[in-house]
Amino acid sequence: MTSIERTAYPQFKRLTSARVLHVFFTPTAEEVDWARERAAEPQALLAVVVALKCFQKMARFPSRQEVPEVVVDHVRRCLGLAEEVEPDLGAGRTAKRHRSQIRARQGVAYDQGRARVIAAEAMGKAALAKNNPPDLINVALERLIEESLELPGFTTLDEMATRIRARVNAEIFARVVGRMGPEGRERIGALLTTAGPDGRTLFNRLKKPAQRASWTRFRRQADYLDEIDALGDTGTWLEGIAPSKIADFAGEADAQDADTLSRYDPVKALALLACLAHIARMRARDDLAEMLCKRVAGNLKRARAALEDIRERQRTVSEKLIGTYRTVLEHLDPDGPEAAGGVERAVAAVQQAGGFGAQLADIEAVAAFHGDNYEVLAHRFFAKDRSVMFDLVAKLEFKATSADDSVLVALEHACAHEGLRRDFISMPPPVDAAGDPESGIMFASGNWRRAVTDRRRPGMVARRHFEAMVFTYLAEDLRTGDIAVAGAGEYADWSANLLPWEQCEPLLEGFCAQVGLPDTAAGFVAQLRGAHLAAAARLDAGYTDNTDLVIAEDGTPTVKRRRGQETLKAAENLQAAIERRMPERSLLGIVARTAHWLGWHHHFGPASGSDPKISDPLFRYALAIFTGGINLGPYEAARHLSGISARELSMVRNRHITIAKLNAAIASVVNAFAELDVVKAWGDGTAVAADGTHVETYIDNLLAETSIRYGGVGGIAYHYVADTYVALFSRFIPCGVWEAVHLIEGLLANHSDVQPRTVHADTQGQSFPVFALATLFGFDLMPRIRNFKDLIFFRADSRLTYPHIDALFGDRGRNVVDWELIERRWRDLMQVAISISENRLSSATLMRRLRSNSRKNRIYKAFREVGRSVRTVALLRYLADPALRSRVTAATNKVESYNAFSQWLSFGNNGVIAHNDPDEQEKLIKMNTLLANLVIFHNALDLMDVARTLVAEGWPITAAELGAISPYLRAHIRRFGAYATDEIACEPAAFNPELKEIDFAAVGLAA
Repeated sequence: MTSIERTAYPQFKRLTSARVLHVFFTPTAEEVDWARERAAEPQALLAVVVALKCFQKMARFPSRQEVPEVVVDHVRRCLGLAEEVEPDLGAGRTAKRHRSQIRARQGVAYDQGRARVIAAEAMGKAALAKNNPPDLINVALERLIEESLELPGFTTLDEMATRIRARVNAEIFARVVGRMGPEGRERIGALLTTAGPDGRTLFNRLKKPAQRASWTRFRRQADYLDEIDALGDTGTWLEGIAPSKIADFAGEADAQDADTLSRYDPVKALALLACLAHIARMRARDDLAEMLCKRVAGNLKRARAALEDIRERQRTVSEKLIGTYRTVLEHLDPDGPEAAGGVERAVAAVQQAGGFGAQLADIEAVAAFHGDNYEVLAHRFFAKDRSVMFDLVAKLEFKATSADDSVLVALEHACAHEGLRRDFISMPPPVDAAGDPESGIMFASGNWRRAVTDRRRPGMVARRHFEAMVFTYLAEDLRTGDIAVAGAGEYADWSANLLPWEQCEPLLEGFCAQVGLPDTAAGFVAQLRGAHLAAAARLDAGYTDNTDLVIAEDGTPTVKRRRGQETLKAAENLQAAIERRMPERSLLGIVARTAHWLGWHHHFGPASGSDPKISDPLFRYALAIFTGGINLGPYEAARHLSGISARELSMVRNRHITIAKLNAAIASVVNAFAELDVVKAWGDGTAVAADGTHVETYIDNLLAETSIRYGGVGGIAYHYVADTYVALFSRFIPCGVWEAVHLIEGLLANHSDVQPRTVHADTQGQSFPVFALATLFGFDLMPRIRNFKDLIFFRADSRLTYPHIDALFGDRGRNVVDWELIERRWRDLMQVAISISENRLSSATLMRRLRSNSRKNRIYKAFREVGRSVRTVALLRYLADPALRSRVTAATNKVESYNAFSQWLSFGNNGVIAHNDPDEQEKLIKMNTLLANLVIFHNALDLMDVARTLVAEGWPITAAELGAISPYLRAHIRRFGAYATDEIACEPAAFNPELKEIDFAAVGLAA
């Protein structure tokens, strides 16, 4: 049976907060009058009103046992009834009549037969794209509510979801296996039995991620692509099956070992393996493309280093040349003291310095590397990769995503001359209509064109330089998405995933209403332009009173640093008192108690979506999250824990805990945390700050990189922390990626009830496309940009000038936003945004492709133009508003404090993630996020308990003083020592979310 907690089926939470009681269970005067007309007796009146409010919230009538006593008490008080009055609808016929009256009032029909038919139809359609029973149940619930039907019981929906899912999946499995043919079935079936040279099955190899981009592994990965392509045309086998369904089937296969999967139904096992092989083929192409990009980047980095070495060696030569030149000039100066016979003495000086030949050779050597022309050295470092790269491009199918295919034409030309060893080959064919002979290399920079051509050999290119140039631009175009890899995932043509405009149009009005944008091109431009003009006018009008801001004559703005707000002495004393009284806690105890209270462990389970069949799931899931959150591997953890083996821990982590399930568990803790009274002292959840912190990992994978910014090898744990201190979401990203690429994706993937609209980040959290995408989704991106002095402020109108701030925008007529371009490309912007909202396209994939060197991408130009306006508005607001600057700083300080807190919790293995699989690395980051949120939640409860005690003792506490205390308290927490697993089974007493002793209405939240 599916766990009800993993669905949206309406039920009462373990804790009903005062806010929920007020919003959902407080009857209006009209509702009370309506109920009194139908129920004269106090017991019946109470029962009717309770049933009415429950039905309004849940679209069903819960049993008396389901309704929490606090709900009944609240309604009883609202009706002014005595405490001894209990709800009673009377005889069955009377109860039935009251329920009919409530349904009629709410406009809901009771027709269980029709409800089952509609639910089955909705589930059947959804099952073609969704695989988990909770998702099918949620789709059916949404459809039933749309039809104004009373919801059937959960068991009914669960049985339907299980049956329909099994039927749809069986049809898909049979279709896939039928398309495979006898040979395909034999090859796929052999995955579980045929062992490779290392003794492992290819099935095991399919599940392994690519290793780092060394030369040997680069070649090995190319061979691996041949091996898995030989399994068969999985694209044909899986044609017509939803990508999400394929991913779920592949995930189920990936979670099993060969022995377990061999015991599956044969047809299902073959279909799951086919899906796994299909995903592996896509990933192999992605990994090869990523390796190619990394190898090219490494070669260019070495070329730059070699250039720097040459310059270092030539500094002495340059100084000698300058000295000789000075001597020659002194001798040749007609006004100098040695004018007579100056030519002879100048010649003698040159001869003394080594002679004309040596001096000219030195000049040529220095001149060859006087600029940033590392390109002439690059071919040396491509020599080792040459054969592998040519093999690779022969195996991968590249496709230009725009009309400009000049790089691919040049690549084809290089491949055609691969076998030649001569130094020069013919120029690639011209690509322009005029037939310019050099148009075939015009995609390259001037330095590259000078490196590959020689004036003494017109119509020819230097072969080695040309090959290095072509591979360099192939890698760049792969990064920007101007070239795609057929059959890949990340490196596929992202624009092919866009919803057709005909499908976007019906969704446009609803999407724009949701994000707060006009649904026309003219309205969109008017709103952007109006905000731009208003921000500039406000800064100009307040400039004379803005004592913090100085704009120099050249337009450089300077903001005086303000002293930070001093912490109130009373708040410091309160924090010291609270820290002294915080009860000692163990990390494992915190995990166990929060599992009992919040039930976050219900989000975990097998791939089937059913309830777990393992014994004592709370015990096992609590230990899995505890050990994963502190970064202990299963085998090391089992040495310190009783009651569980390393194999059991490993099985739970691999088969029952996924990234999606961790996200759901994190969201449930965030929701519970938001219900605590003390949270009001910290914020209102309308703002979030995003920032990354470096985490060391093993190096044999494609994610790990050496970080220039942080130092060391690893990745970036990127956290989204609300203004209430709790982490809403987390990602694990490569060091070499601009953090802004992932900013919007995390905001959209946050499915908690806390949905902030203001977003803060540091300098790495912004770019033109990111500002534009944030605007399209209704987010107010307000980062802390350290180098704002060096940024361009764009004008909204070339005709406008400002008395005080005009220098900010530079010369008139320059740096003007192209509103016509935005209006012309508005449909492209909306198509991209709606495609992302419909899960057709990842925002991170989009942002990776919309880079400043996206020369051929018209969508990039539209995003860039919107971003120019939005970023300028953000900068103008930042300069105009000291309070805003303080809020930005406070928000980014919170996320930096969270980073330190999460690292303090991840003490296992000295903080190094001992895994090479990027998916497992991300799981460990999310386990750490879940653990951190559990500790934050528990700290908040303990803090409230201590505050109640202090108030009872006469300590005057204000909400502002509580707001100065972070829930990242750690002195009272035991991280080390013996871990007593017996405390997991101890169910704690209910917690109190209210802190009535403090007046939170007076909290002055900066918003």
